[in-house]
Amino acid sequence: MSQQPSAAAVGWALFAAIMLMIAGFFQIIAGIAAIAEDDFYLTTQKWVFEFDVTTWGWIHVVLGILLLCVGAGILTGNIVARTVGVVIAGISAIGNFAFMPYYPVWAILVIAIDIAIIWALTAHGRDVELVQ
Repeated sequence: MSQQPSAAAVGWALFAAIMLMIAGFFQIIAGIAAIAEDDFYLTTQKWVFEFDVTTWGWIHVVLGILLLCVGAGILTGNIVARTVGVVIAGISAIGNFAFMPYYPVWAILVIAIDIAIIWALTAHGRDVELVQ
């Protein structure tokens, strides 16, 4: 016997999937900017996670592609994608925390989106599983 998931659960799963894809798009743009122009991001002091800006660019591009793929997986109802989405959003938040000295406003925006994604996928995930 299959119960219908609540409208809120389906709505939050949709929210998480779309936000994953938006965060992925943001990551790719930040990565392309760093790869294309090393001087785009201002570096002022020495930081613990100091990488070359091009390295940060590739990190953001890879994270962005992963976020886009996971968001698409959640839209298809894949349960594994939901779990991977939480992990990738967590990695994205940590990566943006380390990237904060380079572009703090952007990093904080993406961290906030990642936290919203994690909440949406963990708070309402079981309800959505009932669709399967």
